[in-house]
Amino acid sequence: MTRARASRKPQEAEWLDEIVDAIRQGMPVRQACPGGGRLHIDRPLPFLYVHLGGSDREPVARAIAQANASYLVADDVPSARTIIKAIAPVLKERFGALILVDVGEFQQDQRLADDAPLLESFEIWVWTTQDAAATDAGLSFSTAVGQNKMRYRRPRVEKQGSPVSGSLTSIVEETGCSAMAIRFAPIYRPPDGGIYPELRDQLVATVFDAGLRGCATFIERHQLFSLPTHRALGRKVIVDAVSRVDRAIDDVASSFDFLLAVTPINAEAAIAAFRRDDCRGEPDFLYRPLTVQVETAKQKLFSISFDHIEDPVLHGLYREKQGELELQLSLIGARQTKRFVEFGRALYGPVEPSLLAEAKGILLALSSAGASDDPTQGNVRPQADCLSVARSAAAMIESYRERHDGFEARVELRDDLPSGLMVTGSKLLVSTNTAMDQARVEPLLAHEIGVHLLTYFNGSAQGLRLFRTGLSGYEGMQEGLAVFAEYLAGGMTPARLKLLAGRVVGCAYMLDGASFAETFSLLQNSHDFATEAAFNITLRLFRGGGLAKDAIYLRGLLELLDHLARGGALDPFWMGKIASQHFMVMQELASRGLLKYPVVFPVFLDTPVGKSRLERARRGMRPIDMIQSGEI
Repeated sequence: MTRARASRKPQEAEWLDEIVDAIRQGMPVRQACPGGGRLHIDRPLPFLYVHLGGSDREPVARAIAQANASYLVADDVPSARTIIKAIAPVLKERFGALILVDVGEFQQDQRLADDAPLLESFEIWVWTTQDAAATDAGLSFSTAVGQNKMRYRRPRVEKQGSPVSGSLTSIVEETGCSAMAIRFAPIYRPPDGGIYPELRDQLVATVFDAGLRGCATFIERHQLFSLPTHRALGRKVIVDAVSRVDRAIDDVASSFDFLLAVTPINAEAAIAAFRRDDCRGEPDFLYRPLTVQVETAKQKLFSISFDHIEDPVLHGLYREKQGELELQLSLIGARQTKRFVEFGRALYGPVEPSLLAEAKGILLALSSAGASDDPTQGNVRPQADCLSVARSAAAMIESYRERHDGFEARVELRDDLPSGLMVTGSKLLVSTNTAMDQARVEPLLAHEIGVHLLTYFNGSAQGLRLFRTGLSGYEGMQEGLAVFAEYLAGGMTPARLKLLAGRVVGCAYMLDGASFAETFSLLQNSHDFATEAAFNITLRLFRGGGLAKDAIYLRGLLELLDHLARGGALDPFWMGKIASQHFMVMQELASRGLLKYPVVFPVFLDTPVGKSRLERARRGMRPIDMIQSGEI
């Protein structure tokens, strides 16, 4: 990667030769321009975005240009002409064609005569050279912009017969390149000064996407190469500004452990006291001291500058994560107060009527079939204690390490957790109070190791910590995927599905204002949960002061089953910790080459029975169908 030298200003011929050599070798270029601005080419492409003018005058046009994988922003027109004349022949030689895309803004937002009752139009001008490929590119751009449903204002595109930029025209004449020029009204500027941030972001996203569609059409018309999608033309090099933001976000995220912060440390004593009170009182839960000063962490979080992230997709992902971290910090800061439940509702959402109906339907079906969650009923089966579970976990981790030597997970026994398992970072925590049916061990480890730890290490291999920490809202799909892993591993028992449905019903009851004792009573008396099972569900629901998280398991499972039934792939979900709404984003980043293929896949996908169950799910199924015939 070529860079401007700090010690002396390089001679023009010298750094131009370096740039040309880098492009010939397919190397990335990021070079400060002598007259101000930057040339960025993260890989040779048959288009170059150009913006001429200072950033203060046309900041959005500059941002649109910089969002691309190949751009030149220059304050000095003669310098821009010199650079383009040097690199255009190289790119034309490599691809056989090159289009320059010049983007700029009008000086002001002129009001148009418009009979639209709600959305006022704004102008976008498009001019192209007369060659067929450029004309088609302009038409593709115009169509994409015209179909975009922006809030507040709607674009009205006008094709210009005369050039809109004298500077671009002269450069085109000297280089023989195709060209497209775009000019738009600065609708992000209110009349009294300042900006409308939301309109600014919409404008950047709209023009950027339409521009990529135009470039893709140009490539298609010249048959230069095939594209899976126009978004594959986006950036594939992670610049220093992204890495700095990634580290800063991760520093805040790793400064506290959200689930440990809201998990009681006295669960066994609390259930004993609850029993002595005839299951009518409110347990007195104790929590670990917080390891973070919430206000200080928030201050650090919002001091992170996103201004230099030129990639709009990554910019959006980090903004989303910033908002999620702020909510998590607010949650732990409100621990054991009445505000906690509302922050939880904001973070995890309410229990939707359709989700509640699904959960009640499952409970009804299992009740009719006589399913029980009480391990004391039926045949006595081998039990596994915490040491046995820890040994099995260590063995499974070793099997993954054989597949990927970077799978450096470790198992830790803890006496300050309720019965069960929990993943935090690269560690699997096993409560010393854990005791379970031996048949449940492998499916549960498929859940914790085969999904939660696996996506942590696959995310770590992506080069950005965000994908191991988790994109905003990732937990729903992550837990749905983990529950599905239990099914693929043969562990979706009636008791397990009943537990997931009971969490949803209990969560809805809790969010409606029910007390601990009332929620416990509902689960025990109305849905036939055994005392310990009902208590454990209610404990999870009321930890911290009322946490809405437990509804996401069944919600995520339903989202995943719908995704599979529509023909969706699983591979993007193994790349890191992502939400369902990020599926297309992950595909785009992968198509650009910005993300790596998963370095390790779950072992349960390799078994014949696992493959058979996956294919069954692809044909369409509901959660109740995941229990095999004869298991109820």
